[in-house]
Amino acid sequence: MRRGWKMALSGGLRCCRRVLSWVPVLVIVLVVLWSYYAYVFELCLVTVLSPAEKVIYLIFYHAIFVFFTWTYWKSIFTLPQQPNQKFHLSYTDKERYENEERPEVQKQMLSDMAKKLPVYTRTGSGAVRFCDRCHLIKPDRCHHCSVCAMCVLKMDHHCPWVNNCIGFSNYKFFLQFLAYSVLYCLYIATTVFSYFIKYWRGELPSVRSKFHVLFLLFVACMFFVSLVILFGYHCWLVSRNKTTLEAFCTPVFTSGPEKNGFNLGFIKNIQQVFGDNKKFWLIPIGSRLSRRIIISCCGNGNVAVFTFPASLKQDPLSPMKLTEFSVGNHSNLQNKSPWQIGSFTI
Repeated sequence: MRRGWKMALSGGLRCCRRVLSWVPVLVIVLVVLWSYYAYVFELCLVTVLSPAEKVIYLIFYHAIFVFFTWTYWKSIFTLPQQPNQKFHLSYTDKERYENEERPEVQKQMLSDMAKKLPVYTRTGSGAVRFCDRCHLIKPDRCHHCSVCAMCVLKMDHHCPWVNNCIGFSNYKFFLQFLAYSVLYCLYIATTVFSYFIKYWRGELPSVRSKFHVLFLLFVACMFFVSLVILFGYHCWLVSRNKTTLEAFCTPVFTSGPEKNGFNLGFIKNIQQVFGDNKKFWLIPIGSRLSRRIIISCCGNGNVAVFTFPASLKQDPLSPMKLTEFSVGNHSNLQNKSPWQIGSFTI
């Protein structure tokens, strides 16, 4: 009886937590809806008198608004990508691991299993990175999210404002969302500013629109400052091919810690997130290059490229093809060890 009561209470708490996790998203949606009403109706249709100015303002506003909402939608509803079943312990290995009481033997068991997998990062103590909640050997750059209760590939962070984990599957969309958010706030602030001055000087009648216009400028400037700082930080991370977690905790390879272990150079770092087709860098659709994992070949001076399916509906960790290219023209890689080149998207 008591056990059933505890299970019901636990289930109720989980349900409440899932509902409450959507509160930040709801706040953002309500602010955006109000900003749309204030800009389109109170500013453009009521305050602005010139028909030509109204049309120009509305055309550019809606163009930015479409990309802003599109990228926000993709950031929210693109599910985090989890590791392939190959990284999970088999039923037999799981039983062996859980029944073994000696930590050093458990560590050796994981080390033997990891030899069959493309895993090159380790814990601070040099052990294989293992998730005891998901029962899997973590791929490189994979981390467990306590909010989503899963291991997420190339996890950057869990963002409450999109109620989702930002990682391999949606990092491009998240960056685009930040960029269009900055542009959205900047456009509103610059077009509203002249009317803010007119209301402030009393050149326009004090009607209901005055409150919306004044408050719209204040909100746009407030969000612009915070968003441009966050966007600038993530641009710096992309330029170094780092995640937020890796910026705070240096990744450890089999050869030791290396804070720039995944750095391929500025252009290739950008392509790791946005793909090699520049036409799609500003559009929130999947990119081909971000579906690849690059690891080094052992001792031959070349980089091996595992190419994965273009669609995440397919198995994202089942390589279709293996190619190689020389690092002779890539000066930033010439002096790096194989482990420092590492794997980039799993």
